Amino acid sequence: MRFFLLSTCLLSFLFSFSQSGIENHYKIYNTQTKQTTTIEQIAIDCKAADVLFFGEEHNDSAGHFLEAAIFKALHKEYGVKLALSREMFETDCQLVLNEYLDGFISESRMIKEARAWNNYKDYKPVVEFAKQNKLSVIAANTPRRYVSMVSSNGMNSLAGLPKSSKKYLPPLPYDTLAGKYYEKFQGFMGGGSPGTNNPKIYYSQNLWDAGMSNSIYKFWKRNKDKKIFHMVGRFHTDEKLGTAAQLQKRNAKLKIVNISCFSDSSFSNPDWEKFKHLGDYIIITDPNLKKTY
Repeated sequence: MRFFLLSTCLLSFLFSFSQSGIENHYKIYNTQTKQTTTIEQIAIDCKAADVLFFGEEHNDSAGHFLEAAIFKALHKEYGVKLALSREMFETDCQLVLNEYLDGFISESRMIKEARAWNNYKDYKPVVEFAKQNKLSVIAANTPRRYVSMVSSNGMNSLAGLPKSSKKYLPPLPYDTLAGKYYEKFQGFMGGGSPGTNNPKIYYSQNLWDAGMSNSIYKFWKRNKDKKIFHMVGRFHTDEKLGTAAQLQKRNAKLKIVNISCFSDSSFSNPDWEKFKHLGDYIIITDPNLKKTY
């Protein structure tokens, strides 16, 4: 009975979006074929992929619909050979998350003790689909307290942590990506604005990326027959930089596919050439669509 109710809840979510015409509020472009494409075709195209990154804007309602829809399409194609990975849960919350997925604790308890984001409702449909279909969910991100340590005291501050704490971190010392990612980060942070030239801030960004890539890689090593769908803010994976680059360094043979999803004023007539460098698939959503927060 509970399974039926959860399934009904998810289907109602997807149906309500369809009824409101959400399909008219996004456009998907394959940068390899240089053609617009569909959710179903993305899933088919991922036959050889090990990891599919969905780079989102955290308050994009169309983006959240697409995450759920693409994950469902991947499951239709690959069944149990699929896992969900998320920036939105931190590594030290994996046990709590597993207890919820296995039906031992309530959703409200999980949300509190796994420190779910304030907009967890935006991600709930994907988590519930994974739960219903007994798919693994990876709490991928580095705990915020360690990122704060780096931004305040530098990378070396992590070395003094006890072994019991380091199990939630990527191997130390972790990589700090130079070159293009650093330049993008400086631009994102405002260039010469106060504090942006402090390397500790950039190294804390790298810790997010190193941590997520390590979580994905560890799971993949134990489950090489499974595809991993990782949901993350798009800055971390656009141009296959950040988390994607860190993961590729861990294993150059991994087949990585990335989606960059964002709203843009050019929605009615997008210039795909302008965005093609961002990913294998570009999804532009309607900027007039109401944000989730």
